[in-house]
Amino acid sequence: MKPLLTYTLRQGDRALILAQRLLETITHAPEIEEDMALSNLALDLIGQARALYTYVAEIEGDIDGAVRDENHYAYCREQHEFQNPLLVEQPNGDFAQIIVRQFLHDAYAFPYWRVMQHSTDETLAAIAAKSVKETAYHLRHSRSWLVRLGDGTDESHRRAQAAVDQMWRYTGELFETDEVEQALVSASIAFDPDELRNTWLHTVAGTLTEATLEMPDDVVMQNGGRSGRHSESFSRLIGELQVLARAHPGATW
Repeated sequence: MKPLLTYTLRQGDRALILAQRLLETITHAPEIEEDMALSNLALDLIGQARALYTYVAEIEGDIDGAVRDENHYAYCREQHEFQNPLLVEQPNGDFAQIIVRQFLHDAYAFPYWRVMQHSTDETLAAIAAKSVKETAYHLRHSRSWLVRLGDGTDESHRRAQAAVDQMWRYTGELFETDEVEQALVSASIAFDPDELRNTWLHTVAGTLTEATLEMPDDVVMQNGGRSGRHSESFSRLIGELQVLARAHPGATW
């Protein structure tokens, strides 16, 4: 695949899969307002995925005479073809796990979109300019909830710490680089994700301190999602996401 195509597809997959996990939480949040908030976060992420997938279709062009669109990348690929980081596909668990997963992602996504506004690729820069505004709200929301849970009751603190300990192992993959990123970094289309690590760590460490939570030490990081190797629960997620499109191929709204 072309580096730009692969890179853009990865970002679209990251947004879509996290959106799907958030949509699974509807009616399960601790309060009605939070049901609405998580739904809005999911809709923002779906919008980002649609813009990125549309660009992927433009990059890829005609394949054997067929023109692909955003629906193809969401509904017509097999699970090994998705290249999202493992963090965003982790099952929801309790509310603390949902919030911690969201916060660890948002603390990465906000500075990512902020720097991508300066990409030499005009389409990615335009997507970033819109996404950074949305993600700023996402980060404020997940951060405030994490502080509330961590510095709350003994039970909420225990659950929040357990969620941090569980999700931490999936954060290293956010900052991995390979030949895809390296080719685009050289052209200033993308930026070395490792350069975002200090910003991410500063945000995460400060928030965990305020939440009276501890940062895990000596955790063996898990990876493989960006190469199509996913966790066991991913097949069910994709099955639910694609069931309607698979049952009625070619259907239109």
